[in-house]
Amino acid sequence: MINVTKAYLGDIDKFKAYVDRIYASHWLTNHGPLCCELEERLKDYLGVRHLILTNNGTLALQVAYRALGLSGSAVTTPFSFVATSSSLHWEGIRPVFADIDPHTWNLDPEQIPGSLQADTSAIVATHVFGNPCAVERIEAIARQYRLKVVYDGAHAFAVKHAGQSVYHWGDASTLSFHATKLFHTIEGGAIVTNDDEVAARVRKLCNFGITDVDKIEGLGTNAKLNEFCAAMGLSVLDDIDNILERRAEMGHYYRQRLSGYLDLQRQADDSQVNYSYFPVALQNETQVLAMRTELQAGGINPRRYFYPSLDTLEYLQPQAVQYQSRSLSERVLCLPIYPGLARATQDQVIDTLLRGHELSYPQSVSWATAV
Repeated sequence: MINVTKAYLGDIDKFKAYVDRIYASHWLTNHGPLCCELEERLKDYLGVRHLILTNNGTLALQVAYRALGLSGSAVTTPFSFVATSSSLHWEGIRPVFADIDPHTWNLDPEQIPGSLQADTSAIVATHVFGNPCAVERIEAIARQYRLKVVYDGAHAFAVKHAGQSVYHWGDASTLSFHATKLFHTIEGGAIVTNDDEVAARVRKLCNFGITDVDKIEGLGTNAKLNEFCAAMGLSVLDDIDNILERRAEMGHYYRQRLSGYLDLQRQADDSQVNYSYFPVALQNETQVLAMRTELQAGGINPRRYFYPSLDTLEYLQPQAVQYQSRSLSERVLCLPIYPGLARATQDQVIDTLLRGHELSYPQSVSWATAV
């Protein structure tokens, strides 16, 4: 079965060379030399001030909220992976949803003020599928209402906006290095911040609050990355430019053949995307289920991503209905895209979708204008 993504493993000899260093040092965790090297290389590659590795992207969010002292409620997007909001709830922060822009699929800045509560402490926005949020407008709102800003950048590795890393914006950004991501450490994540004091708090929180051999300064948790995961990260990072190039080729081909027939996410202005995913929006949920079934019959497994809209989750109620997010979540399929995916498979996916389009609109009316 061809899945929506495939973990990049790279050259096994490169990976073994990093693993040999672990065997030589017998240092498996607790800020080992490979973790330190990976942090420095990622910081340089992404062009950020502070990058602190974590053992997954969800803990990265939770630690970021703690480091920033968030409380009360946070305005966030209903169209994201569940961890964006569940991590808030886990930390005792109430998610309050604001709807999305129907074109970029990101949190709509104009919807944020209407969702603010008396106890709102932050805006938590996602760069959906690696498409940068309207960061300038979001941060202007945050300044106006004296709010912190956290960006869930799980999909935004190497993405740039206005000529610099998208992680430049916000009080903190979080990354996921899960095996499904274009850059991964098998399991892992990171927190990025430009604030020296926040970075120091993050490091303390990630290590049980321990600041010295015999010193514990406050509450912490275990969010450290181990050396074997760092070894995988280093070997993937060695090939990252090739990974991004291959994904761009496939993404451009999908866009070339599908534009004008299916709804595609509108890329943010003055931004460079990474094609971490290739989502398309179909006519309705019935069409999504039919196309998924047909693709699976041909050995291809697309993914409904993100579904359901997070404002429908029972444990986060009560919530106002977010109409744009609910509509979009029912219509999106993510198509296979990863290095090594055959062009013939892409054509198979595209041809299946276009046949479905012709059945729905024999006169080639764009779904974008028909729904």
